[in-house]
Amino acid sequence: MALIALLTNNDDDIYCFRKELIEALIDEGYTVLISCPYGEKFKLMEGIPYIYDDPVIDRRGTNPVADAKLFAHYLTLFAKHQPAVVLTYTAKPNVYGSLAARMLNIPVINNLTGFGSALQGSALKKGLILRLFQLAYRGSRCIMFQNSTNKRLAEHYRMVKGKGRLIPGSGVDMRRFPVLPYPEGGDGKSGPVVVFNYIGRILHDKGVDDYIEAARRIRAAYPNTRFNMLGFIEPTEEHYSGLLKELEEQDIVHYLGSQADVHPFIEKAHAIIHPSTYGEGMSNVLLENASSGRPLITTDNPGCRETLRDGVSGFMYPGGDVDALVAAVERFLALPNEERREMGLKGRQRMERYFSRQIVIDAYLEEIKEVLK
Repeated sequence: MALIALLTNNDDDIYCFRKELIEALIDEGYTVLISCPYGEKFKLMEGIPYIYDDPVIDRRGTNPVADAKLFAHYLTLFAKHQPAVVLTYTAKPNVYGSLAARMLNIPVINNLTGFGSALQGSALKKGLILRLFQLAYRGSRCIMFQNSTNKRLAEHYRMVKGKGRLIPGSGVDMRRFPVLPYPEGGDGKSGPVVVFNYIGRILHDKGVDDYIEAARRIRAAYPNTRFNMLGFIEPTEEHYSGLLKELEEQDIVHYLGSQADVHPFIEKAHAIIHPSTYGEGMSNVLLENASSGRPLITTDNPGCRETLRDGVSGFMYPGGDVDALVAAVERFLALPNEERREMGLKGRQRMERYFSRQIVIDAYLEEIKEVLK
């Protein structure tokens, strides 16, 4: 049977978002090659038969020599294994994996998980990145877009020459994220403590500075609140290590590090705050929390706004506006706890209707079969 190569840059991406697709491909009779830097999450994949490749990827670096080595690595990998189709995720595998596959006439299905801050820099940087994206994506047999804004942007910048297909992000496995019991909670000034989580990389572009400032203000006015932060600190953002220690000592923010299992932390929280500055492809954190029955407080940026109905399953505010974030948190605190619980259940219903991971799996199986005709 045909070999399908799957390229990405992080083991979290494999285990948390692609595992069910990998299993579905194997069930369909395909051989699967996974190319991804090794991480602890691969230990959770031990029962799944696949071929493994361990590339060196500097995820946020701009060293052209390192990128050239990655491109050469993909060329060698594809020449050795002769995949029938290459599936790519995240920026550098998308670009350099696509270019390598194109040189060897191997069809590619890209997944555009978002532009993030890539188009926010200088005109020169933006021009170079756009050119790379154009070269990579124009040869794609199909580009999977996680939100309509990114699809329009890619079409505007003439990146799409083949087929473009809109999918609901990575979808959410609602068996893995069932509705969790909702905790008791007061109004932030009295009664049981109201808990908020930030779950994600500790990175400026993710809006962590806005989250921290909102926590400072809310904690001053509402002492019966708690603000958690879960996730690893990006190597380029080490300055947050000292800051988070200070905030812990001041009882403003509690940094809980990277967690293998976020379920216990979601269960104890009343809401997730996701203050993404530039938007996402589709925020998996928001999908998982909504599936678990937790209200969402997030920005109106692409990949965030699609996950909720404002005022129904959470609250939305303009990205980068800390005053608006504080106001949204205060609106949430003013709700009776039963209304918060109902808000979370409405979010779960939205996930069931529009964001099931099976929708994504079916889209991939359909496109792969189309390519292999």
